[in-house]
Amino acid sequence: MDMHDILLKPVITEKTTMMMSDGKYTFKVPLHANKIEIRKAVEKVFGVKVKSVSTLRTMGKMKRMGKYEGKRPDYKKAIVTLKEGESIEFFEGA
Repeated sequence: MDMHDILLKPVITEKTTMMMSDGKYTFKVPLHANKIEIRKAVEKVFGVKVKSVSTLRTMGKMKRMGKYEGKRPDYKKAIVTLKEGESIEFFEGA
């Protein structure tokens, strides 16, 4: 599995934007990815040193469209804390 397959996309919300000032960046990752794989992927792709990785699994919501029901897919979020003085320039222009 390629390192770019681990980091599906960044999660950019008002809360995660405020967390970036503390050196915490949030990514959407596959359900099967573990913390060690996420740490290696962030260090290799962005060239930074990772202090810690926290993960949380989010269950998909039930949605209705008229009489039809469906379910959004489950996903996993990873909150990556970088060491002091490190930052990811990808997020700076956002």
